[in-house]
Amino acid sequence: MRRKIAILGATGSIGKSTLDLVERSPDKFELIAVTAATNAEALANIARRTGAQLAVIADESRGRDLQELLAGTNCRAAAGEGALIEAATCGAELVIAAIVGCAGLRPTMAAVGTGCTVALANKEALVTAGRLMTDAAAQHGATLLPVDSEHNAIFQCLAGSRAEDVSRIILTASGGPFRTAAAEIIATATPAQAVAHPNWSMGAKISVDSATLMNKGLELIEAHYLFGLPSERIDILIHPQSVIHSMVEFVDGSVLAQLGSPDMRIPLAYALAWPERLETPAEKLDLAAIARLDFEQPDSTRFPALRLSREALEQGGAAPIVLNAANEVAVASFLANAIRFTDIPAIVEEALQQADFVNPRSIEDVLEIDRSVRIGVDSAMKASCH
Repeated sequence: MRRKIAILGATGSIGKSTLDLVERSPDKFELIAVTAATNAEALANIARRTGAQLAVIADESRGRDLQELLAGTNCRAAAGEGALIEAATCGAELVIAAIVGCAGLRPTMAAVGTGCTVALANKEALVTAGRLMTDAAAQHGATLLPVDSEHNAIFQCLAGSRAEDVSRIILTASGGPFRTAAAEIIATATPAQAVAHPNWSMGAKISVDSATLMNKGLELIEAHYLFGLPSERIDILIHPQSVIHSMVEFVDGSVLAQLGSPDMRIPLAYALAWPERLETPAEKLDLAAIARLDFEQPDSTRFPALRLSREALEQGGAAPIVLNAANEVAVASFLANAIRFTDIPAIVEEALQQADFVNPRSIEDVLEIDRSVRIGVDSAMKASCH
């Protein structure tokens, strides 16, 4: 029996890596639904190539284009948020949740509501709605599998262990392109420099998050909800080689680490085949060639995003939503050359200081807080420019 798969966000980097694995093992997987934000042409190509039964474009204005591109196939084309939710609940045993941003919240929650296995590649799902998402998974019997390399590494290290045996978890970070840069270099950093990640091939937004270390801060919040540990038992360690993807320390002093090449197909393969293993074309690890593994404490003064993320986690309530929304607006402005690199954490900190939101009780609450923060931050940035 082939495992039925749905990919929410099939045209992004996670979607492409997933497709690479799925198409290498057509005897193991059946792709039944694929979605994209606006790229109807790429989505139609994927649907034709894989024989998917449903293709959904989030942008309703591209719905007719998608229908025309899929004319004469057995794949049904649909558009809009309602169709995204249909794709998430179409009977897949495994849903890859890789829609970027809060646009993925409702479809991801809908998938969880079916009780299937959801492979989370969307950070925002747990950062902004962590308690809602984990409570829903428990209620419906859904399994949440982390796809982020760090959380996937922890998940692998924890296999067969009891929660009470865990002392702490250690998230590793590459340190990004500015790990050793002088303060004046960081202050004048350009978008091109910020997205030039030393180890990973990622989209522009997540690359900037890696450069500010906000990416690791968001992963700190994710780890709290995924593994149920408080902030003080989640550490972050800079590891420039990106070979050790994260570690778990147990109460007896043992530390287990998951190692591998910096290739997202490795954690994705674990999610696709779990609880089994799937062969991948990823480069095999040659420790003799790597020769050394370095570690250092992150500099929270030069990279304040880590401090802000930990404070947001410990404050709880709406704070992580504010953190995420303000960061997204600030990063978009930086990529548009409207603000400086060092303005990003400053804008996030100001948003956190001014925020006064009640604890969200539904996805609608999360989305409303997210919307309000974005409007407020955007207005504040425009006012500061005049």
